[in-house]
Amino acid sequence: MNDMSLSTTDRIIARKDGAVGWILFNNPARRNAVSTDMWAAIPRIVEAYEADPEIRVLVLTGAGDKAFVSGADISEFEQQRSNVENVKAYDEVAGLANKALVGCGKPTIAMIRGWCIGGGVGVSLTCDFRVASDDARFGVPAARLGLGYDMNGIRRLVDVVGPSYAKEIFFTARHYTASEAHMMGLVNRVVPAAELEAEVARYTGMIAENAPLTIAAVKRAVREIIADESARDSAAVAGMVEACFASEDYREGRTAFMEKRRPVFRGR
Repeated sequence: MNDMSLSTTDRIIARKDGAVGWILFNNPARRNAVSTDMWAAIPRIVEAYEADPEIRVLVLTGAGDKAFVSGADISEFEQQRSNVENVKAYDEVAGLANKALVGCGKPTIAMIRGWCIGGGVGVSLTCDFRVASDDARFGVPAARLGLGYDMNGIRRLVDVVGPSYAKEIFFTARHYTASEAHMMGLVNRVVPAAELEAEVARYTGMIAENAPLTIAAVKRAVREIIADESARDSAAVAGMVEACFASEDYREGRTAFMEKRRPVFRGR
């Protein structure tokens, strides 16, 4: 696994491991709480992974075994979020990071162990799906801090768990176990902590073997389906579907099926 010099801070680490591009939240002293410089580093990393044809899937995780992301770095609040103007500046930086993750054309997985709180839940929701250890804990404490959440962040939660659970999570501000999060649909899989990395590796391996153009077309289609009808770009999805049928990978898939072998997809 090779570290890549894509980050402007040592608290966000980019690592390339074969077909997997890792984004590691590296602030274990604060349970991987996200500071402004960490938010600012993410778009550049995502852009580099998107441009790298060897990368087939991105995995986001936290350093150590105590937390995925425990939320925003509250130690910055007095300086970075003390008034409306500062909040807007902070939200712009965080918003660009979330936009980069949501808009990534390649599959993204959140590998969650330990605390996944507040902004950590938000980061996990920018990913396509979430795999958690059985000792993971989830919650959004905004109502205990007096914070306001914009509609984009709330909508991502509603899209995953539905409106009733989203309201429960926000209204109670309580912590949820991994099994409760799984029951709500907040996470896709829960496994023993010792098996978490192996389970994620199993998924990244399956994804990396499959046709990148097909996966990208499906990811874009899902994004358009859950968007407001007036904002949907059906033509873009149709163009991506046509590109699949015109691709070398489509020919390779058919040939491999006839020859009873594993296909080797190139993403073109």
